[in-house]
Amino acid sequence: MSTRDASRREFLRAAGLGAVTLTVPCFTHGAKGTDTQTPPNVVLILTDDQGYADVGCYGAEGFSTPNLDRMAAEGIRFTDFYAPAPVCTPSRAALMTGCYPLRVGLPQVLGPKEWKLKGKVQHSNIGISSGEETIAELLKAQGYATACFGKWHLGDYPEFLPTRHGFDRYFGLPYSNDMGPEHPKAGEVEFPPLPLLDGEKTVQTDPDQAQLTTWYTERAVRFIEENKTRPFFLYLAHSMPHVPLHVSEKFAGKSERGLYGDVIMEIDWSVGQVLSALKSCGIDDRTLVIFTSDNGPDRLFGDHAGSAKPLREGKATTFEGGQRVPCIMRWPGNIPAGTKCAELASLMDMLPTIAHLAGAKQPALAIDGKDVRPLVLGETGATSPHDVFFYYLGDKLQAVRSGKWKLHLQHAYPKVVEPGKDGKPGKITLGAIGPALFDLSSDIGEKQDVSGDHPEVVQRLSDTAAKFDEELRRACRSPGRISSRVDDTVSGGNKS
Repeated sequence: MSTRDASRREFLRAAGLGAVTLTVPCFTHGAKGTDTQTPPNVVLILTDDQGYADVGCYGAEGFSTPNLDRMAAEGIRFTDFYAPAPVCTPSRAALMTGCYPLRVGLPQVLGPKEWKLKGKVQHSNIGISSGEETIAELLKAQGYATACFGKWHLGDYPEFLPTRHGFDRYFGLPYSNDMGPEHPKAGEVEFPPLPLLDGEKTVQTDPDQAQLTTWYTERAVRFIEENKTRPFFLYLAHSMPHVPLHVSEKFAGKSERGLYGDVIMEIDWSVGQVLSALKSCGIDDRTLVIFTSDNGPDRLFGDHAGSAKPLREGKATTFEGGQRVPCIMRWPGNIPAGTKCAELASLMDMLPTIAHLAGAKQPALAIDGKDVRPLVLGETGATSPHDVFFYYLGDKLQAVRSGKWKLHLQHAYPKVVEPGKDGKPGKITLGAIGPALFDLSSDIGEKQDVSGDHPEVVQRLSDTAAKFDEELRRACRSPGRISSRVDDTVSGGNKS
C-alpha cells in the first residue's frame, strides 16, 4: 500500500469516516447590568469550515468583511474560542447539547441514511437523541419562537431533524453540501441526490447551491420580521464555505482571493442583512448576535480553503488551526463596544450561557459547557470558567489545554503535503506528534516543543487527561438510533 493510501485510511479512521443550576433573569435592552426580566432574542450564525483568519478583524487577506468587522467594533471579539471538535457533526452536537460530542454519542461524522463506499452499501442509523435537551428546546419552553435555516448534520431520519428537537421551522440541507453528486471523490463514494428540506419534506433534490446563502438569509430575515414582538432564537447555519464552493452572481468575482473570498464576502453580506433586519424592526438592542465557525479550514483543498494563520494545521486535526475559530458577539447596551476577550470559551458554552440569559432551565443531564456571561458581557477581570479544555478527534483524546499550556498526547494526524486546486483535493501524508508541550502564550503556532523543560507540567496534564477521558467514557450516553437498522456502520464519506 502506498504512503498516500495508508495516510488516507488512517485519516478517515481517526475522523470516524471509514467505517442543577440556578436560573437568573436576563440582562436587557437597557443599559448594561439593567434587569427588566425581558429575555433577549438570540441569533446564532454558524459557518462551515471557515478558518481563524477568514474575517477582516482576524487578519483576512484578499477579501473584506465589513459587516463582521462592524460587529466586532460594536461588540466583542474572542481570540481563544474553540469548536469542541475539528469536524462538523461533533461540533454541532456540542453546540446543540452543551456537551463534548463523545458524551452524547456523536463523536464522528454522519453520512446520509444510505450511501456507497467502493460499491458497498453504508448506513447511518444514528443521530441526536431525543433524551438530550437542545438549546432550542430549552428556549422554546420559555416561549421563544425557534428556527433553523441551513446545515443540520445531526442525523437525517425524521426523528433526528430540527423539527423534532425544538425548532418550529427548518429549511436547509440535512448534512454536508458535498454529500451528493459533487463529492470530490465521486466514483469512490456514491451518495443519493442531495435533499433540500422544508420542515421534514424534501422540496428539491440537488438544488442550485449558488442560491443557498441567499435562500437561508431570506428565510432568516422573514423570521425576524415575523417574530419581532416576541423572543426568538434563530440558528443560521450556512453550508458555505464547505467545498464544493458556490456563490451567487451578486458576489461572483468580487474578491482578490478568488472563489473562496467571494463566498466569504457573501456570508458577510448575509450578516449585514440580519443586522439590518434587527435594526429596522426596532429590536437591535435586545438581540444577542453570535457569529462563529464549526471548525478550522479544510487545507486539503488549497485555493478553495480558508486560512488559520498564524495557527498550525486545520480541519480534522487537534492543532489550534483545527479547533480555534473566529467568534464575534454583539448586543448593543450590554456588550461594551470594541471589546476583545483572550479567555478560553467554546461552542459548548453557548447552551448554558444563552439559557441563563433567557431565564431558562439547564438540562437535566450533565453537560460540559459553562456559563460564560461575564466574558460575553465584557466584565472587568472576568476569567474563563474552564480550568481545562480537551481536544478530541472522533473518540480519541489527543490533546489538553490548561491556561497557557497545551499538551499533545501521542497521536497521528493528517498532514497536507500538496494542497489541492480548483475544488480538487490535494495530497496528505500521516504526521505524528506527542507527547509534546506548547506554551500558547508565546507560541500560538505550536512550533516549539518545551516538554523537556517542563516535565512536571507534562505529568500533570497527562494525568488530568487520563482521568477525564476515563470519567467521560463511563458517563457516555447513547445517541438516537433507528432500531430497524441492523447495520450500525456510521460513516460520512469525507471529513465534512
